[in-house]
Amino acid sequence: MAHLSKDPTKLVARVRRLQGQLDAVARALENDTPCGDVLQLVASIRGAVNGLTVELIEDHVRHHVVDPDREADADKAKGAADLIAVLKTYLK
Repeated sequence: MAHLSKDPTKLVARVRRLQGQLDAVARALENDTPCGDVLQLVASIRGAVNGLTVELIEDHVRHHVVDPDREADADKAKGAADLIAVLKTYLK
């Protein structure tokens, strides 16, 4: 995904943090950590994955569909901006 507007090193860093979070879940399961603590770890992973997903989808929409900041057609620009906003809310 060389077209990403964000610095790819930041995206890779996010993925590596996710790997660390998954490792923490594995350690928690191996060490009989209380269920509530394990569920909290999993919930934080879900939030992190959703954040990464939104960022990747937004970049995809801006690059392959319509960039609302550069689109001359006001209706298309608004539609793309609305889609991005809904995704950010839905995957929050």
